[in-house]
Amino acid sequence: MGKLIIEGGKKISGEICVQGAKNAVLPILAATVMANDISVLKNCPYLRDVDKTDLVLERLGCKVIRENNTVTVDASGMNDCVICEDLMREMRSSIVFLGAIISRCKKAVVSMPGGCPIGLRPIDLHLKALKSLGVEIQEEHGYIKCKAEELCGGNIHLDFPSVGATENAMLAAVCAKGTTTISNAAREPEIVDLGRFLNCMGAKVCGMGSSVISIEGVEKLHGAEYTIMPDRIVAATYLAASAVTGGEICLKQVRPKDMGAMLHVLADMGAVLKIEKNSIVQQAPRRLNSVHTIRTMPYPGFPTDIQSPFMAMAAVAEGTSVFVENIFENRFQHVDELARMGADIKVVGRSAVVRGVKKLQGSNVVARELRGGAALVVAALCAQGVTTITGTDFIDRGYESIEKYLSECGAKIRRE
Repeated sequence: MGKLIIEGGKKISGEICVQGAKNAVLPILAATVMANDISVLKNCPYLRDVDKTDLVLERLGCKVIRENNTVTVDASGMNDCVICEDLMREMRSSIVFLGAIISRCKKAVVSMPGGCPIGLRPIDLHLKALKSLGVEIQEEHGYIKCKAEELCGGNIHLDFPSVGATENAMLAAVCAKGTTTISNAAREPEIVDLGRFLNCMGAKVCGMGSSVISIEGVEKLHGAEYTIMPDRIVAATYLAASAVTGGEICLKQVRPKDMGAMLHVLADMGAVLKIEKNSIVQQAPRRLNSVHTIRTMPYPGFPTDIQSPFMAMAAVAEGTSVFVENIFENRFQHVDELARMGADIKVVGRSAVVRGVKKLQGSNVVARELRGGAALVVAALCAQGVTTITGTDFIDRGYESIEKYLSECGAKIRRE
């Protein structure tokens, strides 16, 4: 594994064009297998998870070509319906291929998924949704085997608004016979992006972004050209990096309307925001204010994915902040690493009490999962001295060349 070496105390100021969204591009790449045709995806970020997804496509028999930030997928040669164990273990989001492959092949075999160790993420909701559409499922020896002579529309109710389960249900339903209704569906902007891409392919999906999605099945889909939405979590991470260092930053190619909960917290912490349709300008205060309580919730609530980078901000804010993690039970793995840097954080169950200190100190720390790694980068940027972060493979799963974007805005950061 490589490492990032960061000399703290430099203001993060400048302009960043935000990359395409990791959590949107992965299910959209999976959806390309549903058409016996060519699809062209623009604004695809350079990420380890995108590379792994491309490899899944190639092993299924698809042809994948990347030119800069455009990925072309030719699914006409797809000749397999099995995702091998090594890829499923590396990337949990591969499970979204289940609905897409079933839609195309009427059968699929995948192993139980892996991914970042942030807690249990059972796929029972995915399987329950697929069963509602007529899919027969067998689980044996760590593999999930699915088949369906015919997919039929149905009424799907999700006990929790799971993003992955909503995506799998959408992918399986678009070519099912009849109409499917998904209630208590996830409302995340990435769900909307997937629905829009499916509609570009000839699907009939409506209600994305609300808690009820309606899908009228069509006989087949065709290839499409589509531009991936900007990454709201990456955007908020760069805002945190600038705010914690007292800088002024302009984000372009961003969608502020998708970031309401995060922008509200930044304003409460003292950041001055100028928000336009596709840009955000933020000026940091001399020292950030604490926030009373941040509770992670499904969209439009505060995202679990940005909890840890914002905790790094709270670690040097004036006063005490409380974070309550309601989504994943093991998403405080960054706390011990922040404590190595001098942060005062106490964890009790799913709550973390953060008492702001005046300064953090550079140290040797380890990224144990994607967003926790981003939190360590944010903390290192404002710390005194030098911080070395190992475990950069996790960070690279969701952040495109993070050292390049930050160094262009004044950070003293390098990769080894």
